Order: sequence, then structure tokens, then C-alpha cells
Amino acid sequence: MKRTLSLSSLALAAALTLGACGLGGTVATESTAERIPELAADQQVSIVFESYNYGLAGAWTDTFNTLITDFGRKFPNIKVTAQKPQGNSPNPASDTISSIQNQLVAGSPPDVAQLGFSDLDFTIEQLRAKPLDVLLGKDEVQRNFGGALPYADRARTLDDRDGHTYGVPFVFSTPVLYLNADLFRAAGLNPDSPPATWAAVAEAARAIATRTGRGGVYIDCLTKSAKDWCFQSLVRSNGGRVLSEDRRTLGFAEAPAVEVTRMAQDLVNTGAMPRLNQKQGYEAFARGEVGMILETSAIQGTFVTGAKDKWELRSAAMPRFGDRPAVPTNSGAGLHILAEDPAKQRAAWELIKFLTSESAYTTISEKIGYLPLRTGLLEQPNALYEWSRRNPLLAPNVAQLAVMEPWVALPGTNYLQIRDGMMDAVEAVVFQGRDPQSTLAAARAQGAALLPAA
Repeated sequence: MKRTLSLSSLALAAALTLGACGLGGTVATESTAERIPELAADQQVSIVFESYNYGLAGAWTDTFNTLITDFGRKFPNIKVTAQKPQGNSPNPASDTISSIQNQLVAGSPPDVAQLGFSDLDFTIEQLRAKPLDVLLGKDEVQRNFGGALPYADRARTLDDRDGHTYGVPFVFSTPVLYLNADLFRAAGLNPDSPPATWAAVAEAARAIATRTGRGGVYIDCLTKSAKDWCFQSLVRSNGGRVLSEDRRTLGFAEAPAVEVTRMAQDLVNTGAMPRLNQKQGYEAFARGEVGMILETSAIQGTFVTGAKDKWELRSAAMPRFGDRPAVPTNSGAGLHILAEDPAKQRAAWELIKFLTSESAYTTISEKIGYLPLRTGLLEQPNALYEWSRRNPLLAPNVAQLAVMEPWVALPGTNYLQIRDGMMDAVEAVVFQGRDPQSTLAAARAQGAALLPAA
């Protein structure tokens, strides 16, 4: 079925075209069409902002409510209605794509949305994310990345595709090894020397489990609900890739990935890692029941609250495999404009700029623990300097930004089935004792059949 779209002459009709089937896609082309106009001071605009942070209790929702309120004070003519994705998944981020798809079909999608980096291809091709450099001009987009405290270089292009910027990277973390220093001491280990390799993690985890009766380690990279950002990091750190660099071949049944799952399976089989799902894993660590966890800093606030006055929380860099350097990948999401109306597009852009400003990142980092993408804030006395000095948990995440590699988005409209099939297989190997090689190979064969034609 063909779908046509009628846009105001101010909305770059020459610059955007929709795909001819399914939900359609937005294709960016070079254009000299007018940019979307600025809003008049008294021009009233209402927009809907969908963010998976609203589906999480505590610091996340509270922090974003504060930011939206602050935005309303600065832009009283723009009313922002914030909403969480429609769905019932334990991790609301898992509902974002289906939520927006359903709203598109109903004809009422959100105007601006927080969408994961792993969803980028689908966000562009099917959810109609607008190329910001076409809507606003490249100079304006780049100005937002700049300023007195600019974005870190590796963060600027995470939402770029084919020479265009489709979103502004908003929040992310790299995998951090959090430690319960009290359990380390109880097991006769030195928390001042955290394990730097996965072999050392396994040894420390067995000691903690044996000597304290607590869980040794939980790696939050190995279940379907965890998605694949951290699993990609483990595989890359072991010298492999879940997707080839030319984006045509799935690599998660090759030796590096098989070895990662076998290592994790051994942790479970020896009693060093408890059989827990994602939510159970990070909640158990927060209660002081697990010695180590590999986790995003988005959960750091939960750990700080859980440890307060009960046990000592520490952090360390992501462990490596033998002599290979660790290759941290990023979690997180960017902010994308989905609105078709030019006034709503401009209002959405004002919201994006506000949420990625120095003041917003100061709030987000202090309240949630996400890495500020304007890393210069960490050296500013009136920004995050004092906070960062009081918060040594942040240091490994900041250091890993310099060597971070992007979370790779799987290609095609069937990417979720490919990703979920891969992570189902990983989970079956690690926690259900399935054979690593044959289980991953079967999932890869199924996934390969779902890849788009070359």
C-alpha cells in the first residue's frame, strides 16, 4: 500500500519522502528548501514527548518531571505532555518500538521520542524520524553539539546514518563493574584491587559464593530483557562481532561469542553466578546479596540507595579477556523528532536542545548517574566538579568513553526478531545449560534468514 504525506510548504516537502510500503520511512536528501520557522513568542504549541524513563519509578521519573517543569518555565508557550511507552514489559525501553508503531497506525504518534541506539535503522526507515540537518540546517545541529562545554567527540555521531543526523544522543553508559567491598573483605579479598580480567572475576566470584554464601557476580548482559548492548561489548572485547562490519553477516555463533557464553555458563554451573533475570539481578546486588555486577550506570542510583549505611559500594572498569583490551560499547538512547507539523517540529527541537543542555545534564548526572555527554561539566566548579569528586563511582565510566565503540544497530525491519533470537539463545546457554555452539548456531541461522537482501 502506498502512503502519501501532505506537508505544509514550510515543512520541507522537497526534502522528505516516505517509503512505499509498511509504515513508511523518512529518506533524507540534500535540499535548499526552507528550514522550519522559529516560533513566535506568543505562539502556543502542544507536543507529546515519549520517554522510557517515565516508565521507571524513583529517580528517573522524578528527574524528568523536574526537567519538563523547568522547560515550561523557559518556554511558557510550549506545552509538553510526557508519557511512557505503551506496554507491560518489566523494562519499559523494550516497549518503545511497538508503542510508537501502534500510535503511528492510529495516526497519533508522539512528536519527540527517546529511542535506543540499537533501534536507529528502524527508527529512520519505519518510524519516520526526521533528519535534523535537513529540518534545521547542519550549522544549527552542530551548534547544539558545541558551546562552551561541547559534546564528547565519540558521542556526537551515535544517531547519524548516511551523512545525516537523525537524533541527538541523550543518555548512555558503558558497562561498569560495581563491587560490594564488604563482601570482598568477608571473602578474604581486597576491594582495593578489583579483578581486571574475567578469569579474575570468576576466581573472586567463587570465593565470595563459597565463603559468604552470597552470589559472586551477576553479568547483566545475558538475557533478552537486557537487550544486546552489553553482550556486544563482551563479544567485541573477546575479539568478535555480533554483526560484520559490512552489516551483511551475523557473527554471534563464531568462536569469540561462543567463548563468552561458555565462560558465563561456567560461572552459573560452579555457583559463582546466581540464576536470576535482569530485574532480580540488579535488585539482589542493591540489597547487598551479590559481590559484583556488570551494569549500566543508569542503575547506579539504585545501588547508591541500596548501599547507603549498609555496605560499601565501589566501581571498576569493565574486565578484559586475557591480554585483549576491553572494548566498552554504549547503552542508551537519542532524542528524535517524529512530528510532521512544522510548529511542533520546532517545539520538539527546543525541547531536545533543553534536555541536552549543560543545566539538564547536570541534573541528569546528579540525580540518575548517567554519564554527561558534555564531559567538560565534570571539570566546572559550578557544575559537576564537586559532585564528580564526591562520586568516584563515575571514574571508570568517564575513562571508558575514550575507547568506547558504538552499540551496533542490527539491520532491516526484522532486527528485533534477530536480536531477541540471539539473546534468547544466549540466555538458554548461560542459565539453562544448553550447548553454546549448537544453540548459537541455530539462532544465527534463523537470524540470517531475516536479514535484508544485500
